[in-house]
Amino acid sequence: MESSVESLDHPVDNAPVRTLQHQNLTVEGYSRAAVQTYWRVPELKVGFDLGAQPWSFMTTPTWFLSHTHLDHVAALPVLVARRRMMKMEPPTIYMPAEAVDGVHAVLRAFQRLDRGRMPCELIGLSPDDEVELSRELVVRALATRHTIPSLGYLVWERRKKLRPEYQQLTGDQIRDLRMSGVEVSAELRVPKVAYLGDTSPPGLDVFPETYRAQILILEMTFVAANERASVIHKYGHTHLDDLIARADRFENEVIIASHFSTRLHPDQILRIVDKRLPDSLKGRLKIWL
Repeated sequence: MESSVESLDHPVDNAPVRTLQHQNLTVEGYSRAAVQTYWRVPELKVGFDLGAQPWSFMTTPTWFLSHTHLDHVAALPVLVARRRMMKMEPPTIYMPAEAVDGVHAVLRAFQRLDRGRMPCELIGLSPDDEVELSRELVVRALATRHTIPSLGYLVWERRKKLRPEYQQLTGDQIRDLRMSGVEVSAELRVPKVAYLGDTSPPGLDVFPETYRAQILILEMTFVAANERASVIHKYGHTHLDDLIARADRFENEVIIASHFSTRLHPDQILRIVDKRLPDSLKGRLKIWL
């Protein structure tokens, strides 16, 4: 790493970033199959995948990796080294449990090559594991289907709601119950952001709350009519046809479709999707190119 770097106040435009604002959440990122994939939601202080590392993303401290294909993980050492160089706290990086030893080995190799420390916390997850980010936010790992171990992630917002049997009580009565040790509230979870990484269609269906997340980020690598579903699914990917077949399941306010194959020009992708997308998804499904 070079010793002279620009301040974070003047970020380097070193990787493309698209931005979408929806209510109180911002989604930033870029994804193209076999090129690079990286996302973050600044308000939640989390990122997903590290195929590249835009300079502005360096301030995000917590990352969830879907799998370890290079277009999703190649910039992990870059993030770690840059945060060390900028005297930031080491990042925390969650990933499929099967990947942890290999990623540790990669970081040790880069430490020898770079002659600089690679401080970070690598934490392996299995499907259905949960990570408490804060009192309000919990992330659940989802079992997706790809050619190597992979996970999707769902970020829940936790809220406290007064139990129905206590809703007619006065404030003083509720206070007295709390002081006596009675749990008067129940936890209410709201699915905020779901990220699926690379997956064949079963990864969409494995957890029903995925279809209820306020924002869903998914792959739609293939869209052309002459691309065979059996081959696409074998290699752990999703086709436009798979989304159309599930059109009535999507309750999401926003669906970001990404990770498109480089076999087609963006204009071709847009034309095909616009022609075939059902009315129920138009307006909600955003093509990320």
